[in-house]
This record gives sequence, structure tokens and C-alpha cells, in this order.
Amino acid sequence: MSVPVAVVLIIVLLLVAGLVGYLTAWYYGRSIYTPVIKKLEDEKVQLNREITGLKDNITRLKAKIADLEKRVDDLDKDVSERERELSKKNDIITALENELKELKKINA
Repeated sequence: MSVPVAVVLIIVLLLVAGLVGYLTAWYYGRSIYTPVIKKLEDEKVQLNREITGLKDNITRLKAKIADLEKRVDDLDKDVSERERELSKKNDIITALENELKELKKINA
């Protein structure tokens, strides 16, 4: 066998060995990682469902917060109004007390 033929044969055998090694690794990796990938994809679907549910909860809670803020504003207005009424009544009471003192001074 001549040297050029031997070199070509060695290169062909190395290419075949590389191809066999690559295919073996690919099949091995596929058999090992396919179940892992499937499990991860299932978990991803489940997490996406949870995210959707949480987004719905966030939307409902924001609506509830807006409603409660409106109630707080209404109650603040009510408190302010009652404070004004109380202040007016206190002014009336003070005026009546002063008038009573003046009447007592006049009668005394």
C-alpha cells in the first residue's frame, strides 16, 4: 500500500470514527435530556398559569384599593363636615355661655 493511499485511508477512518462518536453522543444526550426538557416545559406551563392567576389577583386587588381609597376620601369629607359642624356648635355654645355670664352680671 502506498503512502498517499494510507494517508487517505487514515483520514477516512478518522472521519468515520468522529461521525460515530458524534452520533453516539447525540443519541445519548437525547435520551438523557429529553425527559428533563419535557419536565421543564411542563413546569413552565404551570408557572405561566400561576403568573396569569397572580396577574388576575393583582387586577382585582387594584380595583379593591381604588374602591377603598374612594371610601377613605368620602369618610374624610364626612369627618371634615362633622368637624365644621362641631366647630359651629362650639361657637354657639361659647356665645351662649358669654351671654349667660352677661345676664348673670346684669341680674347680680
